Amino acid sequence: MQALLRAEARRLANTVIWSVAGWRAAWASEKTLRQWTLVNAASATLAFWLDLAPGERALILALGILVLAAELLNTAIEEVVNYISADTHPKAKKAKDCGSAGVALAALAAGVAWVVVLVG
Repeated sequence: MQALLRAEARRLANTVIWSVAGWRAAWASEKTLRQWTLVNAASATLAFWLDLAPGERALILALGILVLAAELLNTAIEEVVNYISADTHPKAKKAKDCGSAGVALAALAAGVAWVVVLVG
């Protein structure tokens, strides 16, 4: 049992290490991730500054993190597509455009949440 727990702890530690490495790599090369992070920081600051219900605040914070996650997934898609081929191909374009659309939808969801919280 202890060996199993040690193995799971090691797996969790590796997951954290790989996640931090992924964040650092994307941060270093992706201006869009840095921009979304600044927007997210401003959004989170406003969410804590305003008198919001805990559920509203949680929704705003969670959607901000979701935008960052979508941007990281979009970066992963772009990196893999670029690694496979530098040639322009309709399927490569579709993959990249779909990744970008995913980020846009996550950002739209966050914007809708802000509108509903502020207006409703």
